[in-house]
Amino acid sequence: MSEENRTNAPEEELTQEDINSLKKIRMDKLEELKAKGKNPFEITKYDVTASCAEAKAQYEKLEAELKSQAGEDEEKLKELLEANRITVSVAGRVMSRRLMGKASFFDLRDKSDKVQVYLRMNEIGKEEFDDYKKGDIGDIVGIEGFVFRTKMGEISIHAQEFVLLSKSLLPLPEKWHGLKDQDTRYRQRYTDLICNPEVKDTFIKRSQIISSIRRYLDGQGFMEVETPMLVSNAGGAAARPFETHYNALDEDVKLRISLELYLKRLIVGGLERVYEIGRVFRNEGVDARHNPEFTLMELYQAYTDYYGMMDLTENMFRHVAQEVCGTTCVPYGDVMIDLGKPFERMTMIDAVKKYSGVDFSQVATTEEAKALADEHHIEYEARHKRGDILNLFFEEYVEEHLIQPTFIMDHPIEISPLTKKKPENPDYVERFELFITGREMCNAYSELNDPIDQRERFAAQEEALKQGDEEANHTDEDFLRALEIGMPPTGGIGYGIDRLVMLLTNSPAIRDVLLFPTMKTLE
Repeated sequence: MSEENRTNAPEEELTQEDINSLKKIRMDKLEELKAKGKNPFEITKYDVTASCAEAKAQYEKLEAELKSQAGEDEEKLKELLEANRITVSVAGRVMSRRLMGKASFFDLRDKSDKVQVYLRMNEIGKEEFDDYKKGDIGDIVGIEGFVFRTKMGEISIHAQEFVLLSKSLLPLPEKWHGLKDQDTRYRQRYTDLICNPEVKDTFIKRSQIISSIRRYLDGQGFMEVETPMLVSNAGGAAARPFETHYNALDEDVKLRISLELYLKRLIVGGLERVYEIGRVFRNEGVDARHNPEFTLMELYQAYTDYYGMMDLTENMFRHVAQEVCGTTCVPYGDVMIDLGKPFERMTMIDAVKKYSGVDFSQVATTEEAKALADEHHIEYEARHKRGDILNLFFEEYVEEHLIQPTFIMDHPIEISPLTKKKPENPDYVERFELFITGREMCNAYSELNDPIDQRERFAAQEEALKQGDEEANHTDEDFLRALEIGMPPTGGIGYGIDRLVMLLTNSPAIRDVLLFPTMKTLE
């Protein structure tokens, strides 16, 4: 089978032997071009005057204007179009070809769209046309020509100049299905982006989401900052850190698991509204919702509490959805998520009572809580206390039901070491998590600013660490020193950017919204 036939045979699975054979054919073509002084890799630039989408839009606009002049006279319209030709230079990748003797159509794709290109040997010259015929799907080319509409009604470019800008030495994959191909899509995102335009749309939307968040927060008076990724004490979340060694200082350091403790130091320093969008790293498993490195946005605002954070969260989610998706009702799987309505607010105790029938407001001791867990077949560890058991009930009975936006408020103190206690009930803290589609989307507090209480919480975390909790926090003396200088009442929140992108792009797995997700190395 010839390469032209192979690369246009989507139902044929290429073996590694086939791929090696095709690569040799393409290498031979490259050597032939080099021998003629036409090495494409020596070209350093190409002047692009329009994207594929812009070229088509310009023609549509011109055509509409000239139709108003020509009226119903088709011949006059044809004359006007020929007299007012739009000439463009476009560049992109050849995605398909149809040879017809001394002429050819091919599809050219750039980041904006694809456009059909028409070539004739009589116009670009026999030598250039022969070079074109020896080209391959996947080659990157530049085209100069005028825009027109074919008899079939498709806006196309009539090429008057053809330049090979980069030679593709490997064939593009022709189809993506099954677990094996899904794995390859993640490992070779570059081919995934080429072959699946909807994937490119996801990552364009991801960029727009992050830009929209920045615009919203900047408009609310927040300042974007950057804080260290390499830290001596990885705190601010319940997670195991990655550890490494810093040769210059001869010290072991960790990759941050959160942005929290440094941002709070800035609140102490008088930067009253700060946020950071950055990568964090957690040494944990990989599944549909988790990747060991991910993008987190945390913000802190002085002189507000977790109710202020709820209002900000609701308004920001609504703003981003409207700006990026054009609506506050977005599809996810087989349901419509309504971000336009007020988000439901429910305490963790009320949520557990609603979905499990167990009322933890009537559970006074850890022993009673563990007895209930045994009765409901919920596994727990010996070190767990009453509040930990409540959280386990929540995870078991409640999370899957929280499809529409719901704030779960007032978490137990045992699982919230950095959060301010509720004055009327110190067993609970002023904390909420936002759940949508059964997933935690963000986590927020009325921040603990009492250094005495914070030291006691750190001591409890150190004890949990001794008892085997590898995700417990270490005491951070410098952070405590900052609190002793004085931090105003503050509200703070952390958003998982990847999960927000999953929601707004209707993506089922976190790997679908990460350009290069973490994958086990192939042997």
